[in-house]
Amino acid sequence: MEEGTSKSPSHCADTDHAAGAADTDPFQWDTREDCEVRQILDRVADKWSLLVIALLDRRKLRFTELRREIDGVSQRMLTVTLRQLERDGLVKRTVYPVVPPRVEYELTPLGGTLHTTIRTLVTWTEEHQNEIAAAREAYDAREAAV
Repeated sequence: MEEGTSKSPSHCADTDHAAGAADTDPFQWDTREDCEVRQILDRVADKWSLLVIALLDRRKLRFTELRREIDGVSQRMLTVTLRQLERDGLVKRTVYPVVPPRVEYELTPLGGTLHTTIRTLVTWTEEHQNEIAAAREAYDAREAAV
């Protein structure tokens, strides 16, 4: 790139692991709103998306079943989450032409690969929850003493 030439707005920080430095650079994901890597991480790491993906593992669910299973999610938020996951190719929506209309959601093969990653994160959390609880208690005690 020529000196003084700016990168395109959609250009993000180098995330190519083959480059080597990306693994050690804590700022490898650009913080600009228009960075696709950041947008994807924001989407798949939000709590509603994580719960939807976890619930759809190896089964189809209707909207009402998902809403019933996800404590605290509003109808609107679940609708928005499902649409975004469908747009990203992680969830498939199937509408059956019956009265009343029946709609089912399931993970796509791409969504299934993400579920594997989420399962690893949940397993890590379960294995370390006591350590995290102890660290929180110690932190709160230090803060209360100040």
